[in-house]
Formats: sequence, structure tokens, C-alpha cells
Amino acid sequence: MDQHRSHNPNSSYQNCLSAYKRDRDESGRNPCRSKHSRPNHHPYKSGPTPQPNPPSSQGLSTRRELYERDFPVYKQPVEVGCFSLDSKRRFFNDSRQMRYYVEPDRNPNFDLRDGYKYRFIKRDDSVKEKLDHILRWILANRSKLSSRVTTASPCALDVDIVTWRGHLTKLLTSPYETREGWLLAVTRFRGTLYISEVETEAARRDRENRTERHEEMMYWGYKFEQYTCADNAQSVPDPGGVVNTNEAFCTVVQTRLADHRLLFSGEVDCRDKDPNAPAPPACYIELKTSAEICTPKQRSNFHRFKLLKWWAQSFLPGVPRVVAGFRDHEGVVVTVDTFPISKMSHLIKRIATEDNPSVVYLFSWEPHRDVTYSVHRDSQYSFLPHWYVEEMTSS
Repeated sequence: MDQHRSHNPNSSYQNCLSAYKRDRDESGRNPCRSKHSRPNHHPYKSGPTPQPNPPSSQGLSTRRELYERDFPVYKQPVEVGCFSLDSKRRFFNDSRQMRYYVEPDRNPNFDLRDGYKYRFIKRDDSVKEKLDHILRWILANRSKLSSRVTTASPCALDVDIVTWRGHLTKLLTSPYETREGWLLAVTRFRGTLYISEVETEAARRDRENRTERHEEMMYWGYKFEQYTCADNAQSVPDPGGVVNTNEAFCTVVQTRLADHRLLFSGEVDCRDKDPNAPAPPACYIELKTSAEICTPKQRSNFHRFKLLKWWAQSFLPGVPRVVAGFRDHEGVVVTVDTFPISKMSHLIKRIATEDNPSVVYLFSWEPHRDVTYSVHRDSQYSFLPHWYVEEMTSS
């Protein structure tokens, strides 16, 4: 499945990296570049006044100018599996939740508010699932991964990093993020780094204090998916049904970033229903909504900020295009556009040395500051469950 492209650095997938660098250079590199790196003095909370960062082996600058260099080799991602989560968030090692894209009219007038009050089942986002679903997929597919295991350790995975696609997206876009920080817990177990997000205090406060308007606008994205996705290639969308955000279809891909072998999973909105479409992940489509663009300033901000995240999110698993519904203030989609994925943000590194499932390296970052980390043993940040550790260490 596209293996020849996986080993060809001159493929179209690599060409998009050059296109990103060229477009970035033409548009001006760093209009908001800061003069100093800034630390996160407390590993969990940001202080009111950033101070210059003293030299430290436990800090990593996210100044953009430090990463203005050729992008490292990133191989074409290859899908090695998938899984589904049902209406009760139960794991299934199959594609039962896959949906098929049905292209709408260019000006569809979809009412994204429809069904919010009476046909909406919202996932409890206070429940933190960590890496559990990915770990269940790994245990269910050990035979599929058997050709990649090491001879020295038959239970080990022959990958360097296991994580969610969303966590990698946050790392990639950090030099350009101006509002939201993050906490990432890293544990080394049997030679593999597992990366799981920890909710920051700021994110927790935002989640617990969302306005009704904010909650409704979050629903709009799911409703757009309902207008444009069918349950199979022969059917049509059913916008009169229930929107249940517990349900999900996730791809699992392998790739390589320079010398780092990655195994990660990400939710997929839908796939191309054309039977002649390329094999996954090249047939997948990301669906988004955004406010309609009415002024040059709005267009500039859209390209500088929102599109960057869309590109990073889709580029990582090899999803080739984003379909966006642009809506007015009342939540009505007035136009639909398609964006090919051809640009990417920058890479930042992370370090974890001790191989122990109870040891967590907690990486912390706030906008305009440096990445810092702290080490925790047998703490509340541990995230590899006992059932996974025991199964992976048993013969």
C-alpha cells in the first residue's frame, strides 16, 4: 500500500513540505517574533509576567527562528489498522463507525443549530481516556505487529513513540500558538515512549465555565458532519438523526520522522465514497467549520492561524484534504470549500530516559515561553494501565 512512496523522499508528499517553506518565506516569516525565549517557571501554572529563561538542560525554546531550517524527512504514513468507538464509547477492533462523504452544494444553507436541544448526545469530556483505546488496539493486533518486534524483546514494539495525532499536532504548532498551553506526560516502557496529554488548569477552567453559546458552537462542527456523511457508500446523509459525539472511527498509522518511528491514532471524519479512491489514509477527508470570511483581515487571520492547525492535523496521518463549511453568525453554512493539505509547522523534540511505566516526564508549555519538564514517580500523572503493562511484559 503505497510502500514505494514511503521510501521516496522526492514523492509528492515530501514536495508539500517544500511548498510550505516557499509560501512561508514569500509571506514573511515571523511578524510576531519575540526577542527572547521565555520559560514556564512553574510546571503547571503560568505566571503573570514572563521572565528571560536562564540556561537549563530542562528547557526547550519554541522561538520560531530556531526551527527555520529544512524539514526533516517524514515518510508517507501507512495505515496499519483502525478501530471504532460506539455510542457508549466501547472499543471495537473494526471499521463499523466509518462514514462516507457526500459532496454538498457549494451554497448549501445547512442550519447547524438544528437538533441541538433535542437530538444531541454529548460525550462526557471530563472523563480522560488517556491512551487506553490505542493500547487496546495494540493488544488486539499484536500478531499484526509481530513482524516488527525485536528479537531481543519479543513483547516490545518496534516503534519509538505511541501517541494520539492530536498530541503531535500541539507539538508541531507550538511556535505559532498564542493562546493555549499544554501538558504532555511521557513514559518510557520497554523501549517505547508513550505520550499522553494532561489537562492544564486553564483548560479545566475553560471546560467547566463554557457558555451556552460556546457549547452550541462546538455542536455545529458535529452537525456539519451529519449533513455531509452517510453510513455507507450507497446511502445519503440523515440530518434528522441524533448527533452522538461518543461515536468515532479512528485510523492507526505508522510513519517515520527522521530516525523516529511513530505509531499514532487519530479520529477520521469520513472517507471518499468513490470505489476507485486510493487506499487509506489517502481516501480520508477532514471536515471543519469556520466563520465566513468577509474582510481581508479575516482572510489573513484564517490563513495564518486556523489553516495552520488544519494542515498540521491532517498532514500527520496523511489525510489529503479538508472540506470546510463557512457559516454565518447564526450557524447557517453559506458556502463550502475544499483545501488540499500542502503545508506544515515545525518540529519540537522531547526527552525521556528511564524505562519504567511508573515514571512520567511531564512536559509543560505556555505561549511565549519555553518548554520545561519535571520527573514524577508513581504519581497521579501515570497513565499506562496495569492491564496493558502486564500483558506486554508477559510471555
